[in-house]
Amino acid sequence: MATLTLTASFVSSTYSGSRSEIISDLHASEEVFALGLSLYVLGFALGPLFWAPLGELYGRQIIFFITYGAFTGFNAGSAGAQHIYSLVILRFFAGAFAASALTNPGGVIADMFDATHRGLAMALFAAGPFMGPILGPIVGGFLGEAHGWRWVSGLTAIFSGALWIITALFVPETFAPFLLRKRAEQLSKLTGHCYRSKLEAGKSEKSAWGELAVSLTRPWALLFYEPIVLLLSLYMSITYGTLYMFFGAIPIVFQQQRGWGEGKGGLAFIGILVGVILAVLSSILYQRRYKRMVQKNKASGGTGSLPPEARLPMGMIGAIALPIGLIWFAWTNYPNIHWMASISAGVPFGLGMVLVFTSVSGYLVDTYMTFAASALAANVVMRSTFAAAFPLFTGYMYAGLGIHWASMIPAFLTLACAPLPFLFYKWGARIRARCKYAAAAQDVRKAMEEK
Repeated sequence: MATLTLTASFVSSTYSGSRSEIISDLHASEEVFALGLSLYVLGFALGPLFWAPLGELYGRQIIFFITYGAFTGFNAGSAGAQHIYSLVILRFFAGAFAASALTNPGGVIADMFDATHRGLAMALFAAGPFMGPILGPIVGGFLGEAHGWRWVSGLTAIFSGALWIITALFVPETFAPFLLRKRAEQLSKLTGHCYRSKLEAGKSEKSAWGELAVSLTRPWALLFYEPIVLLLSLYMSITYGTLYMFFGAIPIVFQQQRGWGEGKGGLAFIGILVGVILAVLSSILYQRRYKRMVQKNKASGGTGSLPPEARLPMGMIGAIALPIGLIWFAWTNYPNIHWMASISAGVPFGLGMVLVFTSVSGYLVDTYMTFAASALAANVVMRSTFAAAFPLFTGYMYAGLGIHWASMIPAFLTLACAPLPFLFYKWGARIRARCKYAAAAQDVRKAMEEK
């Protein structure tokens, strides 16, 4: 699941690593080239509106099979594009179908792992949306310089195709309500008696289209009526948008200001990559502490189930690290200051980014359970919209404000959002009690645990 997510996000930024080759070969302007990045990420925003609810209605397995197959096809088409607008449109559809890998894996993790073991799985899953975009410019830059931009798209098509085959062969259906419903239908056919899943017992019959309509509107309901989803999605959107802002900012700082080439310029992302790796390792260590808390709870006569707020401490650390890294980058990116100073600023940024993402993703999954895919879909819609928008104004912002104050804008935004993990850690239980879907998800969980 983590590799599917990493690949989907990897494709988003390999494109930026071949900037000069694409502009020269397809005679594109800077603005139209930027659309290729923004529209791919915009596809991330639109795809989850369909794939997450359809996965909850028809099962996760079939959705993975259809969407990743289409994703592979559009990647292959991009490699053969003869016009910039063809390339941009193909990338939009590739992003829309790849979006299933950003939402449904969270649901699969909620299906397969209990709260005790879910933290490690969420840490690996959460690293994908950040590790992929960071690796993309490095691979795309060197491969594009050596063999041309079409081989960059060809590589993504080959890799996504291999993952599509592996997923089709080895990833089973995991969504419990779907499996129980299918089992009840099979028993009804075999015995001639009417069986219903206990999760549906006592509920009125609904048509497939009626269920689909409810499922399609659920991410919007979660986004606009659940303050947990709205506020945390806003925080993650600013963070994710900042990452995509760097795809335009780092070439300005290192290629235009310092004269680096595209391959070497991609190496400027290594600082962020180191921070991401440190965040994953930190999350693994915290998972051990989480297990000890579960054992302590059981030893004291509890059920071993910890509140969702137990996922947030690492996010609180990340909330502090994020603005530190951005402020550091803003005031060390002078051309006369050694390049290591500004690249090193990526370490606290990457660390904070993934710690916040991991904690928030775990918190949403633990809070919404069977609605986890829809909650993550709402989250992906907002953050992908931000990520699509940020690259469009990055160049203008850096030209107007300069490389220092332009870099301070996201620093101010992340600083304003920093109190959110602390707020939910202290008052999260009260907020969840007042949220319709959060309360309903806990009821479904209790019903599934009944013997």
